Amino acid sequence: MTTTTHAVPVTVAIARRVDPARSSEMVAWMRAGTALAEAFPGFLGAGWVQSAAGSPEWHMLYRFADHETLRRWEESPQRHWWLTSAQGLVEHTRTERRTGIEGWFDPPVEHVVDPVDPSGVEPAVPPSPPRWKQAVTIWLAFFPLSLTATLLTSRFIAGVPLAARTLLMTLCLTPLMTYLVLPRITRALHWWLHGQAAPWRVPR
Repeated sequence: MTTTTHAVPVTVAIARRVDPARSSEMVAWMRAGTALAEAFPGFLGAGWVQSAAGSPEWHMLYRFADHETLRRWEESPQRHWWLTSAQGLVEHTRTERRTGIEGWFDPPVEHVVDPVDPSGVEPAVPPSPPRWKQAVTIWLAFFPLSLTATLLTSRFIAGVPLAARTLLMTLCLTPLMTYLVLPRITRALHWWLHGQAAPWRVPR
């Protein structure tokens, strides 16, 4: 019996420490690692932040399409060489992996180096929204798509067998959900998902 595993993106967050006097070397090292990872299939992005200007704390994130593509990168000789090149420069302190539905709601990762907290408090990986909010958001994206697809298929290809119509619908709806509708809805509802004030209530 063969078990099929549904591939989900994997985000890895790593906390590292480095002498503040060697920050420029740290940035160059992280850029080199990102450049190496970009050559691997399944690489979806990477980024890093410094806790505060002059802080020794750095946080690096990278994302791959699934566990298998992540494993290929993490077990690669390129990554091993890259990690070895930082001996004496970087101290590894913590690793966190995030998979599953939370990946839909992760904030976007950019190639930036920017102080994120002038108080010097170490930033944590942003928590995921409550599961019920995630479910509501996905329903808001899926319902209009599903309704539209059902109406169109019943009007134009009503004679096609149900299984074939369902296959066609899922083939069309999945990429629309993944790349168009759900990203837009999560951006529009970011304030609600993360318990922030509505944009129209924020004083300007």
